[in-house]
Amino acid sequence: MTAFRVRVEKDYTVFSAGHFITYDGHLCESLHGHNYRAAAALEGPLDENFYVFDFTRLKQHLKAIVDRLDHRMLLPAESERIKVREDGDDIVATYKDKRYVFPAADVVLLPIPNTTAEMLAQWIAGQLKEILGRSVLARATAIEVEVEEAVGQRAFYREDL
Repeated sequence: MTAFRVRVEKDYTVFSAGHFITYDGHLCESLHGHNYRAAAALEGPLDENFYVFDFTRLKQHLKAIVDRLDHRMLLPAESERIKVREDGDDIVATYKDKRYVFPAADVVLLPIPNTTAEMLAQWIAGQLKEILGRSVLARATAIEVEVEEAVGQRAFYREDL
């Protein structure tokens, strides 16, 4: 079996964002942030131009997605532990006795259960799939997204299509 794969990771496919996660079932991290780096890959057969997919377009799409996260507070809209609600122009996030209030304009509410690197990678992959559309995805055999939150600390999400 042979396979072709393209992957992009650039200095501008990065985003700085704040977050906090729950872990061990009952603990919650302190509010902090990362300088995240995102990469994306597509696998599939070559097209009539001998591309799996054009690097330039893949970079543009990935950058557009991560730009929406840049300099924002990332909160999980589907968490069972962190409760998030809108209060006028604010977003209020609570976990047990912790309470955070953020300007709504500074928050990205993500449809994920926890703002881990794994969940961010899966969300970015979903966004890429929406942008790429059926025609591209009908030819692709897999998509993979990597999110690095610190040097040597990264998560991958891969989906066979």
